[in-house]
Amino acid sequence: MKTINIANGPQNASAIIQGCMRMPALTKEEGAKVIDTAYECGINFFDHATCYGNGEAEERFAQAFPLTGIKREDVYIQSKCGLCFDRNEFDWTKENILASVDDSLRRLNMDYLDALLLHRPDLLFEPEEVAEAFDALEKAGKVRFFGVSNLMPMQIELLKKYVRQPLNINQLQLSLEQSQLIDQALYMNNKTTELSVSRDGSALDYCRLNDITIQAWSPLQFGMFGGTFIDNPDFPELNKALAEIAEREKVSKAAVAIAWIMRHPAKMQTIIGTMDPQHIKDACDAVKVKLSHQDWYALYLASGKFLP
Repeated sequence: MKTINIANGPQNASAIIQGCMRMPALTKEEGAKVIDTAYECGINFFDHATCYGNGEAEERFAQAFPLTGIKREDVYIQSKCGLCFDRNEFDWTKENILASVDDSLRRLNMDYLDALLLHRPDLLFEPEEVAEAFDALEKAGKVRFFGVSNLMPMQIELLKKYVRQPLNINQLQLSLEQSQLIDQALYMNNKTTELSVSRDGSALDYCRLNDITIQAWSPLQFGMFGGTFIDNPDFPELNKALAEIAEREKVSKAAVAIAWIMRHPAKMQTIIGTMDPQHIKDACDAVKVKLSHQDWYALYLASGKFLP
């Protein structure tokens, strides 16, 4: 497994992260199989959020993890807080951040999180409160590293004015079909296409300039939650291009799609969410794929984009 050293953060972190959002659907034995398979493939980074299954994902992980025999110190456990669907609001208040971490640790049956991300922006957030919460969590040894999810550069800058800890992760959507993270730079100043519209405030370049590791979520999805484009008849050209490289590299089409993200020089991590052990193995084959500059562009164009 390829590893990444996150600046001021986790070192030797696997380039592929196992997302745990779908774990509530599994038994603890099935959950242990997922964790074991991921770890055997070289994944040492597991992603949670307080809203996944309304906490059930963390609970199932806690039930499954002891069955694997993996040591806590050999993996990175990350969770996110701020999405309070039960109250129909996003909440970055000090009170909610502290309570959310305590709840996550209780559900995970662990003493600390390796990373805590603020999960989408609270439109009413007070950066001073966030800073106080982070200080308290760090002092208590409950969180080692801090980051954000789905934040634009100026929101991060506002946080950085008050928060002492480095914000070293930004979790953002990216796939061959949902490539808006990289599109605007190519189509800038072009009034003939909506691809020229900046939807994220140049988050990709900002993160690279500020040593913030991007964690790409939904790497095989189209739309926000539209499903996978792999073997989807609505994406014939993309699947043809993926299949050609997959055959050449002796891997799955999913592995090629993930390799496309990993080929980008930003050195991102990619989050997979499958609970199927074989699909985990297939996805991890992405580290074996060698994509040339031409391969990368061929896949990009096959996804429906064009060069201006």
